[in-house]
Amino acid sequence: MGHTEIMDQNAIARAITRISHEIIEKNKGVENLVLIGIQRRGVPLAGRIAEKIKDVEGREIPVGILDITLYRDDLSLLNEHPVINGTEINFDIAGKKLVLVDDVIYTGRTVRAAIDALMDINRPKMIQLAVLIDRGHRELPIRADYVGKNVPTSRSEIVHVNVFEIDGLNNVTIADKE
Repeated sequence: MGHTEIMDQNAIARAITRISHEIIEKNKGVENLVLIGIQRRGVPLAGRIAEKIKDVEGREIPVGILDITLYRDDLSLLNEHPVINGTEINFDIAGKKLVLVDDVIYTGRTVRAAIDALMDINRPKMIQLAVLIDRGHRELPIRADYVGKNVPTSRSEIVHVNVFEIDGLNNVTIADKE
C-alpha cells in the first residue's frame, strides 16, 4: 500500500503558526522561554517555531538540540552501534520555561527519555511539549501541550513527517507497516 498524505506543506506551516501563537499566549510572552528540538525532525520544527515567535514578538528565542539515543529504554533493541546525532544546548536551561519539540508523539517513551536527558543537564522551571502529530497509543501518562494535528492511527500504521531540512520536502504521510 502507498503512503497517504495527511498534511501538506501549507498545513504544516499553519500548524507551526498556531503552535507558536499558543506558546506565546500560554507563557504570557517569551520571557525566560527556550525551545529544545529532539533529534532529528524535532530540530527543524523547533527552529521554525522560533522563527515564527520572532516574527510575532520581535525577540530571538534560544533553540537547542537534544539527542536522547542513550536515554531510550529500548536501547538494547536498537542497532549494536546506535547513531548519536549529538546534543547542542549552548545556554543554561535552569529556571527556564522549556518547550520540548518533536515531530510525532506515540507511546510517550521518547518524551520520557528527553525529560531524563534534560534533568541530567539542569532543572528548568517547567517543561512543555509541542508536537506536530499526536497519533495516540500512549504507554506512559504523557500528553502534549501543543499539537499540530491529532491523527487517530492503528498500531499497524506508520506516520512519517518529512521536513525540507532533512528530507527535501514538507509533508506528513501515513501508511501501513510493510
